[in-house]
Amino acid sequence: MATAMDWLPWSLLLFSLMCETSAFYVPGVAPINFHQNDPVEIKAVKLTSSRTQLPYEYYSLPFCQPSKITYKAENLGEVLRGDRIVNTPFQVLMNSEKKCEVLCSQSNKPVTLTVEQSRLVAERITEDYYVHLIADNLPVATRLELYSNRDSDDKKKEKDVQFEHGYRLGFTDVNKIYLHNHLSFILYYHREDMEEDQEHTYRVVRFEVIPQSIRLEDLKADEKSSCTLPEGTNSSPQEIDPTKENQLYFTYSVHWEESDIKWASRWDTYLTMSDVQIHWFSIINSVVVVFFLSGILSMIIIRTLRKDIANYNKEDDIEDTMEESGWKLVHGDVFRPPQYPMILSSLLGSGIQLFCMILIVIFVAMLGMLSPSSRGALMTTACFLFMFMGVFGGFSAGRLYRTLKGHRWKKGAFCVSVRNPLCCLVGSREASSWAPREETATLYPGVVFGICFVLNCFIWGKHSSGAVPFPTMVALLCMWFGISLPLVYLGYYFGFRKQPYDNPVRTNQIPRQIPEQRWYMNRFVGILMAGILPFGAMFIELFFIFSAIWENQFYYLFGFLFLVFIILVVSCSQISIVMVYFQLCAEDYRWWWRNFLVSGGSAFYVLVYAIFYFVNKLDIVEFIPSLLYFGYTALMVLSFWLLTGTIGFYAAYMFVRKIYAAVKID
Repeated sequence: MATAMDWLPWSLLLFSLMCETSAFYVPGVAPINFHQNDPVEIKAVKLTSSRTQLPYEYYSLPFCQPSKITYKAENLGEVLRGDRIVNTPFQVLMNSEKKCEVLCSQSNKPVTLTVEQSRLVAERITEDYYVHLIADNLPVATRLELYSNRDSDDKKKEKDVQFEHGYRLGFTDVNKIYLHNHLSFILYYHREDMEEDQEHTYRVVRFEVIPQSIRLEDLKADEKSSCTLPEGTNSSPQEIDPTKENQLYFTYSVHWEESDIKWASRWDTYLTMSDVQIHWFSIINSVVVVFFLSGILSMIIIRTLRKDIANYNKEDDIEDTMEESGWKLVHGDVFRPPQYPMILSSLLGSGIQLFCMILIVIFVAMLGMLSPSSRGALMTTACFLFMFMGVFGGFSAGRLYRTLKGHRWKKGAFCVSVRNPLCCLVGSREASSWAPREETATLYPGVVFGICFVLNCFIWGKHSSGAVPFPTMVALLCMWFGISLPLVYLGYYFGFRKQPYDNPVRTNQIPRQIPEQRWYMNRFVGILMAGILPFGAMFIELFFIFSAIWENQFYYLFGFLFLVFIILVVSCSQISIVMVYFQLCAEDYRWWWRNFLVSGGSAFYVLVYAIFYFVNKLDIVEFIPSLLYFGYTALMVLSFWLLTGTIGFYAAYMFVRKIYAAVKID
């Protein structure tokens, strides 16, 4: 319990830091000052749907186009996210109202959608697609006013205002499909304080839209591209019949309002969450429970170990020392190298690489340097950091491989850099007199690349902007083999040359016979038992992460995520130590692989939760979206298993070395 109490001041410090970081803004980004009637460019990002998980670029639908289409130069993260930022024909001037303006109207003629275009628009509407626009890098949002008081007789109901990212392309009603063809833009500006002789400057601090569906007959347009909106609710919506051509107007209006919100706080509106109290309560509950259990586990282990070490070190009774029992019995085999040491060291090197990357990304994001305003920065930073962290993964794998009596460091480094178990499986048999050909090492990355390429081909087949362009794939391969591979080789070389880990006891030449194990020492049972505590510490945060990934929500509570990551590291370490202690007490010294697998047991629960989330939270029914969901989920589960397995393995390794160094071995 003392351990849990010692952590409480640090927890309070982290909570106070989280309160501060939610209002941070990305450093180095200067605000744009506008003068009266300066143009404010409206750009389109993409179309998204949580039902299909396939983003499309804006002009994949027959929207009105400007005279010249210009795409923004995007970073790696934006390309991988499917963003295709492009200019639009909306003409918006700072603090200048527009009642109603017609887009792409020639000689007062409406836009005619062909049967094929009408069918495509109707399909996107039925798939619940949202349109995402930006103005001054602020995403458009739709205001939703919800009443917190459900009593219909109470006239004084409290409004709960929430914001929906983007706006709905259209809606369906009684088997009829309607398109939102009129957009009412509401932009908020903050007037900057200036000296008397200087012109006022304005900054955009909010971007809202009210989408409307107005049929052609109710819109009156003139030759100057102006239009008149129908009064009240007398108009009918614009129906899209997918079986014939449809005529309609694309129109918009602009309204400006002054706001007290300052530019540095303008993202707060988009990052507000409806269940903040539940989120806080869940996180605090996880912190208290996990640290309490960790304290109890630590106390039990320490008390039991002290008793064991005291008994083992007694030399009063020679007969008692002759009858050893428990974990001391296997002191001559506990550091015996496992089977396939090259695979184990390679996987652990990958885990170290992931751990370093995730730790740095979360910490930097917690400081506000990877806020949602820096579009694609989080994914770009993660990709580059993973490449550069290869030197640490290679170093740790090389040193461990040498500790496990490995000799082929070049083969091991290649296994780490390309993650090739088949190469490691063949090359790890150190007693073999032949060496496998280097071509074997390309099989596994070829399979991984082939699977990703097949998934990408499915996305290509749907003409989605989420498909990674071929030049980007080539660039990623060049980064992999030009940056990560040399760094892994460099780290592996120095790690292999470094002195191996000093084990406190010698290994016997003849392996000890392992007694028959109880049913609860089964590997799968251990995975189920060891995965509960780490998963329980993070499953609430996992819900918000899944919502951000699969439902196009903003995730910004990196202070919470950093705390959850620390809890995950502590809980994985504690559980790993307990599991390896019970295994050694059962006189089973084959702990290397078992501990690595069991420590990653929470990945199994992540997979189960992903299936639960798919069935209960998402409305995905088609084959390709389901394939993408489970394909990316498999990669997520594999990465999480490597991460937690590595954390647990090194904690258990330090623990085993510590306890055997504390006993007297004749």
